Amino acid sequence: MEKLLMKGSEAIAEAAVRAGCKLFFGYPITPQNEIPEYMSKRLFQVGGAFVQAESEVAASNMIYGSAAVGERVMTSSSSPGMALKQEAISYCAGAELPVVIVNIMRGGPGLGGIQPSQSDYWQATKPGHGDFHSLVLAPASIQEAVDLVMDAFDLADQYRNPVLILADGLIGQMMEPVTFRQPTERVFDKSWAVTGCVDRKPNIVNSLFLQPQDLEDHNHKLFRKYAQMEREEVRVEEYLMDDAELAIAAYGTTARIARTAVDAARTEGIKVGLIRPITLFPFPKAAFERYVGQVKVLLDVEMSMGQMIEDVRLAVHDRIPVRFYGRVGGMVPSPGEILDQIRTLAQEVSQ
Repeated sequence: MEKLLMKGSEAIAEAAVRAGCKLFFGYPITPQNEIPEYMSKRLFQVGGAFVQAESEVAASNMIYGSAAVGERVMTSSSSPGMALKQEAISYCAGAELPVVIVNIMRGGPGLGGIQPSQSDYWQATKPGHGDFHSLVLAPASIQEAVDLVMDAFDLADQYRNPVLILADGLIGQMMEPVTFRQPTERVFDKSWAVTGCVDRKPNIVNSLFLQPQDLEDHNHKLFRKYAQMEREEVRVEEYLMDDAELAIAAYGTTARIARTAVDAARTEGIKVGLIRPITLFPFPKAAFERYVGQVKVLLDVEMSMGQMIEDVRLAVHDRIPVRFYGRVGGMVPSPGEILDQIRTLAQEVSQ
C-alpha cells in the first residue's frame, strides 16, 4: 500500500471519506480546522456534501437528521465546540442513530487555548444529559487515527450509536506517513431509516418517551447494548507488562511519550510497563485488574489535572496505589519528566 505524508486532521478526513462518509456538517475551531477545510473539497469528489453550519449546535443537529435517513455522516470540533454538541449527541444516542464525531482536544476550561490537551476525557466518557454512552476511541498516532476512524463508521452502524474519536491537538496538527486500507465490505440493516414509504409503515426516529415506563424500558434496552460493547469492543495495548513491578497508565499522545520513558527506564533496570487504553468507553478494566498482586504502584499520566485516573482507580479497586503526573494548559510532558517520576516511584517501592 502506498504511504502518504499527511497532517493528522486531513488524514482523519480522508479516512472518513474512504469509509463511506458522504455528509459532513461542522463549524471552524482550532486545532481541527483542517478537517472541515479538507471535507469542503473532498466530499464533492465522491458525490457527497459539505455544510458549514452557523454554529456547533446547528452542525450537531444536522448529523441527527442526516443519520436518520441512513447516510454515513460525521462532524468534528474541539473542546468548547464539543460542549455545545452535547445535547444533540444525547439525542442521537437516545434515537439510536449511527454518527461519528471527532474531537481534537485543546486546553480549557472555557476558551482556554489552542494547544494540545486531554482535558475532555470526562466530557467524552461521561457525556451529556440522561443515561447514555458513546463508544470512545483514543488514537496514539495518525495511522491509528486513520484506522480507528474507518472502524468507527462500522461500529456506529453495528450498534446504532454515536462513536467518538478523541484525539489531542498534537495528533490533529503533526504530520506522519499513513496508509489507507480497503474499507470492510459489511452490509448493515437500515430498515429503520426514514427514507419515505409506500409499501411499509412509516418509520419514526425519536428520543422522546412521554410515558415513564416506556422511557425506562428504552433505557434498559440501551444499556443492554452498552453491556455488549463492554464484552466485545474493549481495545487496549499492554507494553512490557509481563514482569512489570511498576506500570504507567496513559492514552493518546501521552502514551507515546510514556512509552519512550518506559524504554529508558528499562535500560536502567527498572521493571516498568505501560497500559494504554484505546477504548475509553468501554474502559479496559480487566487489563488493570490482571496486574493486581504483581504491580506495586500505578502512575497515571495525562495532559489534564487527572480525569482518566478515576477509571484507573475504579479498575483496581484501590488494591494498587495510583499516583498521578499531569501537564495542563497546552503543556506536553516530556519523556524525561515521566522518567523522573518512574525513578522516584522505583526508589519508593524498593525501600
